[in-house]
Amino acid sequence: MNLDLTLDPPNGVGPLRLGMTFDEARAAVLPWGELRVIGPRQGRPARRAAGTFDGIGHTAFFDERGHLDAVELWWPGEGRVTATRVLFAGHDVFGDPAEVVLDAVRERGWTVTAPDSQSLVVPGVSLGFTRQTSQRVPRDANGRPVSFTSVLVAGEGYYHGL
Repeated sequence: MNLDLTLDPPNGVGPLRLGMTFDEARAAVLPWGELRVIGPRQGRPARRAAGTFDGIGHTAFFDERGHLDAVELWWPGEGRVTATRVLFAGHDVFGDPAEVVLDAVRERGWTVTAPDSQSLVVPGVSLGFTRQTSQRVPRDANGRPVSFTSVLVAGEGYYHGL
C-alpha cells in the first residue's frame, strides 16, 4: 500500500492532528493496525500509543488531559523496504539526504538548532529530527547517517528554551 504521511508542523502528521483526544487519534490510525497503549504510569501522567505501519514505527504522545501532544515516526530500519513515505515539503524525510530536508525547513524561514551532533530541532514549530542509529547505513563525512532516522512533530512550545 503506497501512502504518504505529510509532516505539518505544528499541526500534526497525516491523519493525526495535535489536540485530538486519545479516542480520536486511535480512530484516525485504526487502518494502520494494532496499537500498544503505554501508561499512564507513576511519574508520567500521560499515556502513549505505539505501533508500526508498513514498516514505519510511530508513537503518539498524549498530555495529562488525554490530548495528542506529539507524534514521532521512525524509518523502517536496515534492509527493510516500505512503500510509505514520510514527507516534509515534498521531500522524503527517511530517503532524501538530511541536508535537502533541512534546506526545505530553512526555506520557510525557520531556524534549526542542534542540541547534540545527532539531533536537530526547529523551535517554535516544534519539529525534531534525529540521525541516531547503530545500523549499517550510508554515512556522511562526519560519520552521521545521510538521511534522518526519526522525526517528531509537536505543539509550538515543545522545544521551548532550545
